[in-house]
Amino acid sequence: MANTCAICERKTIHGNSISRRGMAKIKGGVGKKTTGINRRHFKLNLQRIHIIKDGKVVRVFVCTRCIKAGKIKKAVHYKTAVAAAA
Repeated sequence: MANTCAICERKTIHGNSISRRGMAKIKGGVGKKTTGINRRHFKLNLQRIHIIKDGKVVRVFVCTRCIKAGKIKKAVHYKTAVAAAA
């Protein structure tokens, strides 16, 4: 699925964006008041890349956290390999 990392299976999580007005009590005000709550999504930074999985080259969505951690083995592109050999 496009919203999930193929390696660690992390996915989009949900949270709230809370709007407040007023001055905090510690700063001498009467306190913050909530004026609105909106639902929001925390999406992964997914990249569509070619990796080697079980000896085969597959194209999957992988989060950048897994790529930076070295949890995947990137596949060598055919055109790049041919150009390097020549």
